[in-house]
Parts: sequence; C-alpha cells; structure tokens
Amino acid sequence: MSGVTAPERRYVITFGCPDRTGIIARISGFLAEHGGWIVEAAYHTDPDTGWFFTRQVVRADSLPFAAAELRARFGEVAAELSAESSWQVSDTGERRRAVILVSKAGHCLYDLLGRVASGELDVDVAAVIGNHDSLADITRAHGIPFHHVPFPAGDRAAAFEQVRKLVDEHDPHAVVLARFMQILPADLCREWAGRAINIHHSFLPSFIGAKPYHQAHTRGVKLVGATCHYVTADLDAGPIIEQDVIRVGHGDSVEDMVRKGRDIEKVTLARGLRWHLENRVLVHGNRTVVF
Repeated sequence: MSGVTAPERRYVITFGCPDRTGIIARISGFLAEHGGWIVEAAYHTDPDTGWFFTRQVVRADSLPFAAAELRARFGEVAAELSAESSWQVSDTGERRRAVILVSKAGHCLYDLLGRVASGELDVDVAAVIGNHDSLADITRAHGIPFHHVPFPAGDRAAAFEQVRKLVDEHDPHAVVLARFMQILPADLCREWAGRAINIHHSFLPSFIGAKPYHQAHTRGVKLVGATCHYVTADLDAGPIIEQDVIRVGHGDSVEDMVRKGRDIEKVTLARGLRWHLENRVLVHGNRTVVF
C-alpha cells in the first residue's frame, strides 16, 4: 500500500539470571561494543527469588552481524551471568506462526482471525484444527486450512497423535487453545511447553465443571473474568500471562454473564498472544514477568 512504511527490523534479547551488581552494565557494554542501538530496555528484580529479568530491543541495522551471530556472541555473556537456559534472541524480521485449536465455541477464533486480517495481530495462522467441524467455513473464508480431527470416545490418544503431527509440521511459535475443550496429554504439554496458550474463565478454582456461569449466577457474583496462561500438565494452573475482569450485576441473566465472559475472554487471549509473540513474557517457575 502506498505510503506504508515497513516496521524497523529489530532483535529482541530476553533472559533471566541471579541478581547481582553490574548486569545492566555488562549487557549495555556488550551491545555498545558492537554498535548496538538499544530502542527499548526493561528490567525487573524479584526480591522473593533474587532473580533478575530483562528485555532488550536493538535496531538490527546497528549491528555488523545477523541474529545467528548475535545469539552466538551473546551466549557467552549469558553464560557469564549464569542466565537460565531459556534466554532468547529473536528477530522481528522472521514471521511468527501460530496454529489454533478449537472446538465448537467460535468467539475467540472469530476475534483472532479478525485481528490477523486487519493487521492488528502480526502473525501467520498456519492452520486451525478442530475436534468438531463447526468452524471450518469461517476459517477457510480467511484462506486458512481447517483440519477436522474427531475425538471418538476411548480413542483420544490416536486423535491427539494426529493433532500433534498437524501442529508440528508448521513448527509454530504459538499453539493457541481458543476454547479447545480437550485436555492436552502430559507429553504434549511438555513438547509444547512455553508455546501452548490457553484461555478460560477466571472463576477457578470455584465453580468447577459444567456451566460455571450458571453456578456463578446462582451465587450472585459481581465480577466475571478470563485467564490466559501457558498450558502445563497441571490442569488450568500454568504460568499466567494475562487476566482481566468485567462487572456484572443483579439484573444480568445467565446469558448476559456468558456474553460478557466471552467478551473478556477474547480481549484477554488476544493480549496474551500478542505479548507472547513479541517475546514480552518471561517464565520463572510458575510465575511470569510481562514487559
């Protein structure tokens, strides 16, 4: 489109390490030594764990080498600072890919596809996989392949193996469970650790099971909300990326609460996915730092 300027290419460095003096000086000194032009810098120290976290964004054109060599050179700095193994150097010039898993509820999928189509969410959706085919038409209308993988009773392992193959062939940066109503087996949780993102209502651990909004309505709750988190084998208890709430009142019906809950789920999932794709989320144990 005429007049649209391509975003400036940047390298994003994220890592955590035991806190001590001189960390910031070591990082900035390393980058300055090679002409690195820092355009964003964020820091956090957790006093409970004594852990230091940082996210550094550098103009790619300010360095005399590409991302691969930056990773190799910065690896020496990370080792010197005893950084945890999850430190990363990402390149904004490399397109991000996502695969979305769905069931019947379409509100989160519709929202994500709309944000991608408008350019608001900068990611390539490589495929949508559903254990029902209800959302096939809207997916294909956006030019995205839809794969229907039924989950027959008693044969979930075979179904999940098919899902695994479909997902892994795209090597996505994010596997988004957009109201996917199947529990990932432990081996997939491990394989997709730090990439699989889930969204659900924030009543948990209260109102467990079917029809949580009906249960909440009966109790007269005043807030409904949503939680976006990384998937782990510990069901609905992975590191939290984002949460939000919306007020409800005594005049709201169950249907009103469900509608408001879906609204907040959409926004919360979109935020969490964006921050994940932009390498803004650092996980330490079961907690996150979001820059």
